[in-house]
Amino acid sequence: MPDGQLPVLDVRDLKTVFRTRRGEVHAVNSVSFDLKPGELLGVVGESGSGKSVTMMSLIGLLPSPPAEVRDGQVLFGDKDLLKADDDTLRSIRGARIGFVFQDPMTSLNPVFTVGYQLMEPLRKHMGLGKKAARARAQELLELVGIPDAGRRLKDYPHQFSGGMRQRVMIAIALACDPEVLIADEPTTALDVTIQAQILELVKELRQKLGMAIVWITHDLGVIAGIADRVMVMYGGQIVEHAPVKELFGNPQHPYTRALLGTVPAMHGTREARLRVIEGQPPVLDAPPAACPFRARCTHSFDRCERENPQRVPVGPLHDAACFWNPETGGPRDA
Repeated sequence: MPDGQLPVLDVRDLKTVFRTRRGEVHAVNSVSFDLKPGELLGVVGESGSGKSVTMMSLIGLLPSPPAEVRDGQVLFGDKDLLKADDDTLRSIRGARIGFVFQDPMTSLNPVFTVGYQLMEPLRKHMGLGKKAARARAQELLELVGIPDAGRRLKDYPHQFSGGMRQRVMIAIALACDPEVLIADEPTTALDVTIQAQILELVKELRQKLGMAIVWITHDLGVIAGIADRVMVMYGGQIVEHAPVKELFGNPQHPYTRALLGTVPAMHGTREARLRVIEGQPPVLDAPPAACPFRARCTHSFDRCERENPQRVPVGPLHDAACFWNPETGGPRDA
C-alpha cells in the first residue's frame, strides 16, 4: 500500500451510547482511525470492547433507540455518513460498503434461495436485469469457491454447510464491488479447517479486487496472518494502534501485552501454560474519566486513577494510550 494515499474511510472522534432503564451505556468513546485503499485493518479486543458497535455505528446499522451516535464524523468520499439521510445510507450499504456478519445462518434469510439473495443487491444497486443478475450471481459463487455454482443458486441456506454459508455471505458482500468490506468475526463459528479456508479466500479476493477491509476479531492469531495494521480496543476506545509486525514485536500497552499472553504457544515439545487476564471489563455507565484498564493492570499508579490517557506516539506509525513506559519500567514523561 503506497504511503500518502488519501483514506477511503476517515473516522473522527466517534461516540456511541445506548439508553437503558438503568441509564446510559457509553459503548464507543472518542474513537478515531482511518482506512487506506487496499489495506486490511485488524480490530481486536475482548467481547464488549466496542469493536462491533464502532463498525455498525459507521453505516447506521444500530437500532435507534436504544442506540445513539452522539458525536463524531465518518468521512467516506465527500460524504459524512453520520449526517447522511436514510436513502443515502441505503445506497451505500451493500453497494460501496459491504458487511459480513459472524453467523451466516442468522444473516441469510431462510425462506429465500441463495440465488435470490445474491441477485437482490445486483438488481437494486446496479440496475441489472434478471438474466444479467443471475449470471453475475453465478460468477460470485464461483469467485468464492462454491462448486456447481449455477445449480446451487436454487438452493436454500440450510442446504449449505457453515463454511459454504459464510462464503455465500462474502459473495453477497462483494456483489457490487465495494470499496470497503467490514468483516465482523466471520470465522468465529467455524472449525479451524474451514476458518483457514475462509482466511485464504479473503487474502485471494483482496489481492484480486483491491478493496480495503476492516477485520474484527478477538483472535490475534488470525490478525497476525492477514492484517497490515492493528487497532486494539478496550472499554470502548482504542488503546493501541500499530503496523502488525510492530504490534506483535513491540507491544506498548499492558492490555495488548496481556492479550498476546493469552495466545497458546508451543516451546519446543512442551505446551506453554495458557495465561488469563484477571478481573472484569469496565462498566461503561459514564464517559471514562480514568484509565479503563487500571483495575486489571499490574502497572497502574495514581495518575491512572485521575486521568484517561490519550494516544501518544511511541514509535514509527505506532501509538498507545498509556501512562506506563515498558521500555523504562516507569511512568512516561507527562
